Amino acid sequence: MNVAFVSNVVYPFVVGGAEKRIYEIGTRLADRGHTVTVYGRHFWNGPESTTHDGLHLEAVAPETDLYTDDRRSIPEALGFAGRLTPRLLRDAGEHDLLVASVFPYFPVFPTVLAGWRHDVPIVTTWHECWRDYWRDYLGHLAPGGMAVERLTAKLPQHAVAVSGVTADRLAEIGPARDDIAVVHNGVDVDHIQSIEPVETPYDVLAVGRLVEAKRVETLLRAVARLGDGEGDSSRPAGVRLGVIGDGPERERLESLSDDLGIADRVDFLGFLDDYDDVLAHLRGTAVVASASVREGFGITLVEALAADCTVVAVDHPNSAGSEVVDDAGFLVEPTVESLADGLDRALAGERPPTPPLDRAREFDWHVIADRAESVYRDVIAEHRS
Repeated sequence: MNVAFVSNVVYPFVVGGAEKRIYEIGTRLADRGHTVTVYGRHFWNGPESTTHDGLHLEAVAPETDLYTDDRRSIPEALGFAGRLTPRLLRDAGEHDLLVASVFPYFPVFPTVLAGWRHDVPIVTTWHECWRDYWRDYLGHLAPGGMAVERLTAKLPQHAVAVSGVTADRLAEIGPARDDIAVVHNGVDVDHIQSIEPVETPYDVLAVGRLVEAKRVETLLRAVARLGDGEGDSSRPAGVRLGVIGDGPERERLESLSDDLGIADRVDFLGFLDDYDDVLAHLRGTAVVASASVREGFGITLVEALAADCTVVAVDHPNSAGSEVVDDAGFLVEPTVESLADGLDRALAGERPPTPPLDRAREFDWHVIADRAESVYRDVIAEHRS
């Protein structure tokens, strides 16, 4: 196969879930003898056309800032789509398949146009389907975001979702559910297991952006309910919580931890630039907690499973957390009381029915690449038949 991925950001020069997925799947496809090209912005040093780890990188636009006021930049997305258009209209015919990462939506349109012009099938990768969440993200501009997402869902495409939850939500505005393939995100289990744990781990760790949907406030209140642990020999006195990540909620959450009287037991570590530093914390921590009610997939949960942590996560219809964790962790109601009870069980040493590491191996990148390769082959074969 000759496969081209379309993404304005390119891993490892920009670090994020969508671009890492392309890298992990793409490098494995390249190792299997397929030709893999990535059309993106010029975030790497060197010529616009280069090869990195077996991937052909083609810069169609210069490097630029991706965010404006802590939100993805709309002008950046439009600018990339504009510069991408003539390049794909010229070169799309060299490929058997075009795979477009949906967010931030606009680049999907020239990808579909180029595919139509050159008779090349299009696969779209949906990491989330926001729908009503646009109101929280864009406020008064939400109708525009919702309209673009809905229009993107209506384009001719072979849709791939990273979870069943995302596929279900997408099916309500676009392709039929039976026409949406699910190819999960993945992790490198062996790499995670090879990381040396931190010397002084936290009792409980949370990883993620500090935004409202992550419900870190619920986690703080749950930790406060656990008390100081005195008189309970099953866990250390004064449960210590580490929070890795940053975002607009940080100042409020730091203030809340002070109000709850647990500021001396909660550390807000911010973003850690080195991914292995995050893994080192996971490897050292026994319990990882997530109160998030909105997860298109939940890669941090898989990373925690791969680190052999006991995961305590919220079961919510807008989150793929339960789909990822299944019975390899503890799934609780999205309340302070239920989360505190789940943490109490995990801190007491109770382990889930399925070993976390066994569950994590189902999401190893080699398994995910097999699934992606199968879907891509099927799309090409169907298009040619």
